[in-house]
Amino acid sequence: MGLLVLCVFAAVLNYISASSEVCTNTLLPGAKGDQGEIGEEGAQGKLGKDGPPGLPGVTGETGLKGAVGHTGKMGPSGDKGDKGDTGLDGPSGLKGKPGTTCDCGRYRKVVGQLDVNVSKLRNAVKFVKNVILGLKETEERYYLLVKDPKRFREASMNCKLRGGSLAMPKTSNTNRLMADYVSQAGLTRVYIGVQAQSKDAGGTSSYVYADSSPLQGFASWSPDDDLHIHTNSTCVELLSTGTWGHVECEATMFFICEFPKSRRRGGGRGTPGLAAS
Repeated sequence: MGLLVLCVFAAVLNYISASSEVCTNTLLPGAKGDQGEIGEEGAQGKLGKDGPPGLPGVTGETGLKGAVGHTGKMGPSGDKGDKGDTGLDGPSGLKGKPGTTCDCGRYRKVVGQLDVNVSKLRNAVKFVKNVILGLKETEERYYLLVKDPKRFREASMNCKLRGGSLAMPKTSNTNRLMADYVSQAGLTRVYIGVQAQSKDAGGTSSYVYADSSPLQGFASWSPDDDLHIHTNSTCVELLSTGTWGHVECEATMFFICEFPKSRRRGGGRGTPGLAAS
């Protein structure tokens, strides 16, 4: 009996040993193959989201100063200034010659009234010229500041329609009178009757007055006004400081007209025409 059990146990061990040999007969991975060829480039992918902004860059250098811009439109007139103090009384005149006895009778009162009327008329004319019209005058000419902004050519034509021309400061005294006129009106610049006529071989412009006469003996150019910079600015403006400057002829600004004083019968003087506007 014991022998039989031993045989059965031995048979079982042989069976188990045979079964384990069968289970170990499996496929194992082979050796690593050669590297394959590189494939074609794929299609471009979709655009990704924007990344965060980078840090601010270093501040650049300051650029060059730009060219001078066009002259702006004339600003509104300022408020009227306070009335000046009354001047000192002038010295008394010389004693007149004694009058002759006249038997005019009733005409004496008429003559006296005529003198009063003439004095009133002179005062009225002076008021019209100096207050209402704002005229300035010298021994030979009247000057009128026209507060109607126009281009240079239009301003010149406007003065001609009034019977005059654009004002021409041919002396330092006349130039000072016109500059004070501009300053008292609360303005800074006006057109005057000076304009470039032609250029010489060196590119320098020659200037003439409105009556085509050349500048002789007097000019008041601003030291800051460079002729070589303003090659296209062929017209001239008078500043309230008394200096001249170059300006584009298409700029609109106020201007001064001048009118010669004409002698009339009896020694009277004419006044400039004011119909044009």
